[in-house]
Amino acid sequence: MSYILQTIHLTKTMDGRELVSDVSIHVRKGEIYGLLGPNGAGKTTLMKMITNLWKPSSGSIEIFGETLTPSSYEVLKRMGSMIEIPIFFEHMSGEENLKLHCEYMGYYKQDAVEEALAMLNLNTAAGKPVKSYSLGMKQRLGIARAILCRPELLILDEPANGLDPVGMKQIRDLFHTLSTKYDITIILSSHILSEIETIADTIGVISHGTLKEEISIKELSDITTAYIELSVAHTKKAAYLLSDKLNINNFKIMDEHNIRIYELGVSTHEIARILALNDEPVNSIFKKSETLEDHFLKITGEAER
Repeated sequence: MSYILQTIHLTKTMDGRELVSDVSIHVRKGEIYGLLGPNGAGKTTLMKMITNLWKPSSGSIEIFGETLTPSSYEVLKRMGSMIEIPIFFEHMSGEENLKLHCEYMGYYKQDAVEEALAMLNLNTAAGKPVKSYSLGMKQRLGIARAILCRPELLILDEPANGLDPVGMKQIRDLFHTLSTKYDITIILSSHILSEIETIADTIGVISHGTLKEEISIKELSDITTAYIELSVAHTKKAAYLLSDKLNINNFKIMDEHNIRIYELGVSTHEIARILALNDEPVNSIFKKSETLEDHFLKITGEAER
């Protein structure tokens, strides 16, 4: 399978310390790829290498089928990015900052600035100096600048920083529009589990500079599917009754007293009733699911802490 972006055994060492170690991510065209990890995990370092701000110590980066080099200017023209805190000319207005960016990029599409401001709900503040903007407004202006030239690949580092819940919802809707309507591939990073879960098509879990897992939301959903935890006196007898009386076959005997049933839509009341009628009383039965947080903590090793 071809990817619009992939890193191959990417490593970055600074002052004798590996900030990113042997990271290989794979991003498909048109998808939203979420880099999920705690602060200091290596997300920003990875994005700085992808945008050519930092050079890898080893490994390589392929974008649009080309290996990224210090002189990959044409490749970079096809990308938009916002890394860490967006910086502007504070005495200039938001509109003036975006027009200046168009000059830098050689991009002169009519109404491009107005469209970008509208997408980020900054129309009314367009003529005000950026120094009067709140943190959330500056964050939205940074995203507006990143999407201004309609890039094919959008790199956003913690884009929800400084946004209130309404702003976060608007940004999520915008990203879905950019991905589905304009076929823009988006890579965004976050340490907020719920933010990544609600927007990403694929998640790359990074911790202590290493990629712990790369998984699609669909695969993750299958892994964290709800199950029924059943505790009985005799698991072998209970397993026979589940299969013979209830036609349930998707289950696993965990130990001498516990069984996990992975078939959805099964009534816990009916399971308890049938087992009791056949002299196998149920000690406990309840539905359970592994949340993204549970899975994340397990993958990163934080659950043991």
